[in-house]
Amino acid sequence: MAKRFDDTAEEKPKALSTYTIKLDDVQMERLRAAVAKKYWEEVEVPYARFAFKGPKVNVTAYTSGKVVVAGKETEDFVQNVIEAEVTGVAKLGYDEVHHPEWFEPHAGLDESGKGDLFGPVVAATVVAERPAVEAWIKAGVRDSKTVVESQILKLDDLIRNTPGVVVETCYCSMAKYNELMQKPRANLNRLLAWQHAIALQKALQKKWVGRGLLDQFTKEPLVQKELVKRGVEKFNLDMRTKAESDPVVAAASIVARAEYVRLMHELSRSFGEKLHKGAGSAAKEQAAGIVAKLGARALGQFAKLHFRTSYEVVSAAGKLDELPLRPPPEKTEWRRD
Repeated sequence: MAKRFDDTAEEKPKALSTYTIKLDDVQMERLRAAVAKKYWEEVEVPYARFAFKGPKVNVTAYTSGKVVVAGKETEDFVQNVIEAEVTGVAKLGYDEVHHPEWFEPHAGLDESGKGDLFGPVVAATVVAERPAVEAWIKAGVRDSKTVVESQILKLDDLIRNTPGVVVETCYCSMAKYNELMQKPRANLNRLLAWQHAIALQKALQKKWVGRGLLDQFTKEPLVQKELVKRGVEKFNLDMRTKAESDPVVAAASIVARAEYVRLMHELSRSFGEKLHKGAGSAAKEQAAGIVAKLGARALGQFAKLHFRTSYEVVSAAGKLDELPLRPPPEKTEWRRD
């Protein structure tokens, strides 16, 4: 903890104080991000990983993992940044009071890749309890959408190697995924519900808990229906949007994204260049390149063929006879009265 000032000292100007702490790589990146968003001046310090100079406090992070905070506002910085945002010490106490359910044994479910043109959709289940949750909060485990890719695999490794934790994922190869999604009554949400049910059932067979939380992707209880079909009884699965605020669901989002990243690396090696994530103009241009270079049928080895983008690319290349994709529904034009 930072040095506290007694009552008499509060009447005097705050003296220069120093605080030192050892952080791991993940915490270092959290610290860098927390300081960078303050728009402080970044300075060069010998042997430092990074250093920032603020109005009343300086922060220096060394390659050894040691961090030194010095200045008149050291205590405030330690409490509001180091403890609250980086190590999670202060946050842990707050969450324990306001979210006691986070620390009870339960399963968290999330997915990744649903909105990406290239690569499969990955469903993940993580089962954990209090010791793991406390460790993850301190380590900065959170919704994968807020974590840079360079940290995703590190956090995934941390989660998978936490004692007492069970991790399961489920996904299809691109060929199988496209085969399933091209069936007459195919529906991505139903396919995803099936994947979630498989991953959850496998996890529960290794470590039973009575409840789980799913990051909601549909208003229908599709996963719950799949669990009934698979004979999973006496298990309560809740679902809500932004469920990643729960650390176990956040862990599932990290695991799902890490698995998606690994699969994308494999697909990229197979193609010969790095495939773009997302479904924007860069991904569309790359899909057109695949069709031009390898033929329309090859697109199904890398891309989701039910996407509007896939149809547009194959149609523009004049190769719907080679790969007969169903036309997507007309886009809805929204107008204000």
